[in-house]
Amino acid sequence: MANLFQRPGRLPLVAPSILSADFADMARDAGQVLRPESDGGAGADVLHVDVMDGHFVPNLTLGPDMVRDLRRHLPDAFLDVHVMVNDPGQYLAAFAKAGANHYTFHIEPVIDRAAGTGMSPLSQGYDPRALADEVRKLGMTAGLCLNPPTAVERVLPLVKDFDLILVMSVNPGKGGQAFMPEVLAKVKEIKRHLRADQRLEMDGGIAPATAGACREAGCDVLVAGSAVFGKPAAERGAVVRALRG
Repeated sequence: MANLFQRPGRLPLVAPSILSADFADMARDAGQVLRPESDGGAGADVLHVDVMDGHFVPNLTLGPDMVRDLRRHLPDAFLDVHVMVNDPGQYLAAFAKAGANHYTFHIEPVIDRAAGTGMSPLSQGYDPRALADEVRKLGMTAGLCLNPPTAVERVLPLVKDFDLILVMSVNPGKGGQAFMPEVLAKVKEIKRHLRADQRLEMDGGIAPATAGACREAGCDVLVAGSAVFGKPAAERGAVVRALRG
């Protein structure tokens, strides 16, 4: 399968977050948002999989088994895994084996370890460049994420080493939060440093009312959870079209 982030057929890409999908009928719900509108779907491009360990953020969600079953039911889906965890290297091989196409991890545990003040006793610290190399060796593309309080200067030296940069537009931990427009300045600065084969993703509070500002700032991958899955299936295609602009 060609990597959609490296060779997108169109931009921006719309990536519904399955955190807002129906967990009791995930294959049906996730498959519906990916199918073309002509086939009763929403016409989205990517499935965004939010993974939380209950330590880096105060929530516990999803894991490699969910990715494995999505791959089994939706063999052609592009699975964009975003791990909000203290030790992303711990889960890397499991997600690759399960069928993930892309793996994004956070800069904050690295910053935290360097400062000598752990977000939790489980914070491991890691070399982002070395971990990105491991991600690619396992057949995935690599992403780096920063949270709203994190200064953009923390990631700029690393931008060239990643396939995707993810800017959080909410504080991570749960879905349905309000978009934080102040992070758009970070997006504009990061965009200046990207090559044509790199993607710039935004996640948090993305809806038709906020997507235009994200696209204008330079985002070409838009993650939307409740804005898509919170609508009846028949209305999701219109939402995806509005997000894409």
